[in-house]
Amino acid sequence: MRLLQLVKAKIHLARITYCNPEYVGSIEIDGDLMDRVGILDGELVHIWAVDHTSRLVTYAFRGPRGAIGMNGGAAHSFSPGDRVVIAAFALSDEPIEPKMILLDEENRFVQELKPYCVTG
Repeated sequence: MRLLQLVKAKIHLARITYCNPEYVGSIEIDGDLMDRVGILDGELVHIWAVDHTSRLVTYAFRGPRGAIGMNGGAAHSFSPGDRVVIAAFALSDEPIEPKMILLDEENRFVQELKPYCVTG
């Protein structure tokens, strides 16, 4: 058996709502958005800035509607209003159909995205 690390979930164009360097670390994500794409509390996630070069890996935890908060040391790499992509991966020996969503500027669900679709 050969396991591949495949994308399973993506939240596209989330906006950071707060940064708290005093918290012990992680990213707080609107719990409804986590449910929509299948990200679990404590799950490893990648966060990629859209407007600058920051990238990091941390764990996710559920937050209130609209919240996308950077905590701990990661809070120094982002600012409120920054656009980010949040992605989670899974090890599998079979193809995975990832759940990907697009958000608006208030972190509200806009639409599901088709995986691997190139636009422009």
